[in-house]
Amino acid sequence: MSWLSVLLVAVPALLLSAWWTLALWLRLPGGRTLRGAGAALWSGLVLCLFVLLWRGQVALAAAAFAAAQLLLALWWHGIRPSNVRRWADEVAEQLHGEIDGDTVTLAQVRNFGWRSLGDYDARWETRRYALSGLRSVDVLLSHWMGPAIAHTLVSFGFDDGRYLAFSIEIRKERGEAYSALGGFFKQFEAILVAADERDIVRLRSNVRGEDVYLYRLHMPAPAMRSLFLAYLAEADALRRRPRWYHTATGNCTTIVFEMARRIVGGLPFDYRLLLSGYLPEYLHQVGGLAPGHSVAELRRAGCINERARAADQAADFSQRIRAGVPGIEAP
Repeated sequence: MSWLSVLLVAVPALLLSAWWTLALWLRLPGGRTLRGAGAALWSGLVLCLFVLLWRGQVALAAAAFAAAQLLLALWWHGIRPSNVRRWADEVAEQLHGEIDGDTVTLAQVRNFGWRSLGDYDARWETRRYALSGLRSVDVLLSHWMGPAIAHTLVSFGFDDGRYLAFSIEIRKERGEAYSALGGFFKQFEAILVAADERDIVRLRSNVRGEDVYLYRLHMPAPAMRSLFLAYLAEADALRRRPRWYHTATGNCTTIVFEMARRIVGGLPFDYRLLLSGYLPEYLHQVGGLAPGHSVAELRRAGCINERARAADQAADFSQRIRAGVPGIEAP
């Protein structure tokens, strides 16, 4: 067997083996000791297989590797998402919507009163909205790890002055912390949170101290309505069938994109949907932001942190954070 043939077999096998090592380390049941032992045993087996390959026993190495892959794949397939765990308070409830003609009734809308990350008043409310009263859609980007990485929220405005923000998030269990790496390995279920902006936006700008930017989307009324209903359908789907959150392919931005593409055909996929901190450049390119302004101007005017801190828990928080944002008329 030539060196080139060995490399063509060994390199993909090595990459796959490294992936399984991480999967065992992160998802094998039990504590750190058991997970570490499982990852170490797998790494030792892989080393033995490569020794066999080096000695020219290709058939034996390939058969053993294939059998190990089958066993690991069966184990991996058996790790299923669930809606029944000891959830953290802020993701304990799932949104449920009912439509009756023009009226939408939403149960389990979050409206927490945050004083700090560990000190809050937990409130889940039932709210009603008129679909005919839908007037605007805004996208908010909360930068929590540099300019390229941001969490995406979409907020709908109604003619009665209320705003409702939707956010696709990880559904953490109590005591669990976010891990971008864990998001590749079935560590978190996905949840759709609908919340008052004084909760979900203020949490990021005032409590966590993240940099939050707001942009008015340029959308016709039918598309706004369709996107709002798509969110309700997504919430219903997650209630009926839980799904894993995935850092790259099933995150806060890519899921919104998939919903939007069902409404506006022909939207191109773009790397900026993965590096969501650059989402404004993408939205500007496809004509989704207020016309007549550069991205730099929209970003500068859309930074809401100073206005959010000044408004804090004021009843008109949503109106005050939008002051001066292009495309939004002054009240």
